[in-house]
Amino acid sequence: MEWQAEGTVLMRRPHGENAVIIDVLTAEHGRHAGLVPGGASQKRAAMLQPGARLALRWRARRDDQLGTLTAEPLRLRAGLMADPLALAGLNAICALLVFALPERDPHPRLALATERLLDLIESTADWPTDYLQWEMLLLDELGLGLDLTACAVTGARDGLAYVSPRSGRAVSRAGAGEWADRLLPLPAIMGGAGDNRGKGLAEGLAITGHFLHARLAGEMVGRPLPEARARLMRRLART
Repeated sequence: MEWQAEGTVLMRRPHGENAVIIDVLTAEHGRHAGLVPGGASQKRAAMLQPGARLALRWRARRDDQLGTLTAEPLRLRAGLMADPLALAGLNAICALLVFALPERDPHPRLALATERLLDLIESTADWPTDYLQWEMLLLDELGLGLDLTACAVTGARDGLAYVSPRSGRAVSRAGAGEWADRLLPLPAIMGGAGDNRGKGLAEGLAITGHFLHARLAGEMVGRPLPEARARLMRRLART
C-alpha cells in the first residue's frame, strides 16, 4: 500500500531512539499517522514540528498497518512559533483535530480551511474571528453543526438573538420569551441581532465551546477537551 500527498503535522511523539510517529492532516486521507525513521535527529526534528507543511509518501504492506512516512518540507511556518498568541492558536487547532477526527476519515473542506487559517495566523494578528469560523466548521464536519438560519420557535429569520444550548438552533428575542436567560446570546459576528457591546468574539467562542464540551467531548469522545483550547481562550480574553 502506498500514497503520496501534502499534509500538515498535527502531533509528533518519540518512537524508540531515532524514530518519531507523526500525525498529519491531509485532504485525501484525513488524519493519518506514520512512522518517520530518523525523525528524532536534530535536523529532521525542526521539519516535523506541528504546523509544518510537508510533501509525504506513506508506505505499508497492509492498509491497516501504521506504515512509514517519508517527508520533505514545503512550508515550515516558523512564524507561528515566534508569537505567544499565534503559538496558542496553532496548539489549539492541532490538539482539537487530533482529539476530534477519526483516523483516516477524509475531511477535505476542513483540511483546506485549516491550511488557510494557519497561513493567516502566521501572517497577521487579525485572525481570531477566522478561528471562530473554523470551530463552527469543525462542528459541522462532525455532524454537530449549528443552525442559525431561522428561529426554532417561530420560524422567523429576523431578530435572532439566542442559541439553544440543547439543539444548537437559533431563537429570536420574541421566541425566547421567559426562557431567554437559559439560552446562549447570539452575537452579531454570528448573525445575531443584539448589541454585543464588544463581546461578540467571546460570546461566539462561548457558543462553539459549549458544543465542543457538551457534544463532542461529553457525548462523542467521552473525555475532556484538550487543555490547549482553554489556554487559547485565556490568551484571547487578555487581548
